[in-house]
Amino acid sequence: MPVQKQTRAGQRTRFKAFVAIGDQDGHIGLGVKCSKEVATAIRGAIILAKLSIVPVRRGYWGNKMGKPHTVPCKVTGRCGSVLVRLIPAPRGTGIVSGPVPKKLLHMAGIDDCHTSTSGSTGTLGNFAKATYDAMTKTYSYLTPDLWTEMGLRASPYSAHAEFLSKGGFKKTVI
Repeated sequence: MPVQKQTRAGQRTRFKAFVAIGDQDGHIGLGVKCSKEVATAIRGAIILAKLSIVPVRRGYWGNKMGKPHTVPCKVTGRCGSVLVRLIPAPRGTGIVSGPVPKKLLHMAGIDDCHTSTSGSTGTLGNFAKATYDAMTKTYSYLTPDLWTEMGLRASPYSAHAEFLSKGGFKKTVI
């Protein structure tokens, strides 16, 4: 997209490129680059997108049959005035959103998802960045399936029952 700045001599036009990279298997990257030439901007955005690849956690809606197909929980991302909320959806729903998040979610390997947005979503850059931000937060939630197994410990009363039953401790009076 061309971006213009007004100067004394007229306008200075620069080109801003947004590049998204995904493997449709739980990874997504987003790169943004501004340059005087279109090719340079695209090349720089591709490099930045490859450097910013993050894992996207996928989950289930309802029972855990088959492969994960949606986001694990409701997640929110924002950039500027744009707020994007990703909401889990039943299998077969598809991606219910605008064209920008739909493409990013598809690249990340999410098959079913509802979205809720607010703000100036016509700003393509902020809309894409807010969606990317929401997808990066999918691994920030600690759900029960990520809990580590903790063995049950004996309570302090049962562990030190002998000592307590003897009454072998001294009482100090101040």
